[in-house]
Amino acid sequence: MESSNPTIEQKPKYQRMKRMWKILVRDKYLLLMFLPFIVFYIVFSYIPMVGLNIAFRDFRPGGGIFGGDWVGLQWFRQFFNSIFFGRLVRNTVLLSLYELLWGFPVPILFAICINEVRHSLTKRVVQTVSYLPFFVSTVVMVGILHNFFNINDGIVNRVIVALGGERVNFLTSTQWFRTLFVGSGIWQGFGFASIIYIAAITGIDPTYYEAAKMDGISKFKEVFYITIPMISQTIIILLLLQIGGLMSTGFEKVFLMQTPVTFEVSDVITTYVFRRGIGNFDFSFGAAVGFFNSVVTFIFVYTANRISRVVTNAGLW
Repeated sequence: MESSNPTIEQKPKYQRMKRMWKILVRDKYLLLMFLPFIVFYIVFSYIPMVGLNIAFRDFRPGGGIFGGDWVGLQWFRQFFNSIFFGRLVRNTVLLSLYELLWGFPVPILFAICINEVRHSLTKRVVQTVSYLPFFVSTVVMVGILHNFFNINDGIVNRVIVALGGERVNFLTSTQWFRTLFVGSGIWQGFGFASIIYIAAITGIDPTYYEAAKMDGISKFKEVFYITIPMISQTIIILLLLQIGGLMSTGFEKVFLMQTPVTFEVSDVITTYVFRRGIGNFDFSFGAAVGFFNSVVTFIFVYTANRISRVVTNAGLW
């Protein structure tokens, strides 16, 4: 008669399953809270991946995603040979790179400064005011830019004229588009982005600072030798996440800010996909360009994570 107990070979597998079951029972309510997010990503991120099939077909509306002739890499070659390819990649990378170079350090510096404020009321007020722009919609944000930088009655041009200067057409200038895009993005997002850094700084053991004061270290050195090293892993992880967005410049803001005059510096991959794929009903071409964009983004994240693992021993995975 066979025994119901697991054999020696089955025991490790049985123990793993038993341990897994205990974890599921113990954390069942946490897992239930996480379930809506899993369903969301399955429905809106993973299932739609089947639609990438049209990037390799001559898709026509009404024929289904598996309809149409198989054309292989035709749309990819068409995009790579396009006169717009170099401009689109350059603009996409430059806008994201400028946001990374100028925008990434600002929340860190703001969090460090806030941490040094000792008056609690002032600290709360400044934090609250800095968060508010994040909740302004992109449409309203661009409207604010128009109100401030309009050539006829914009506040900035009024000040320039009052000081004896000449009006500047900021909104249709190729020289000012990137500055306005990056600058407004920093103003809108730095306060909200600083929340994670403030939380990380709050979690630092205060005995480090007490020991530093006993050694006579200045506030400036405290930041460089205690604060920044202690939150370095948080900085690295958020940096990796932002690097993952180098090829995903925000479509809405670029689309609302750009004009035909500024296409040379404002036209990015996402706006081109919208214009060609949706506007011209060229869905297969748009899917191919979007797929290329996603692959390049993955390469950026993977490479940055590998470098981070080698250099700092910290990463996303």
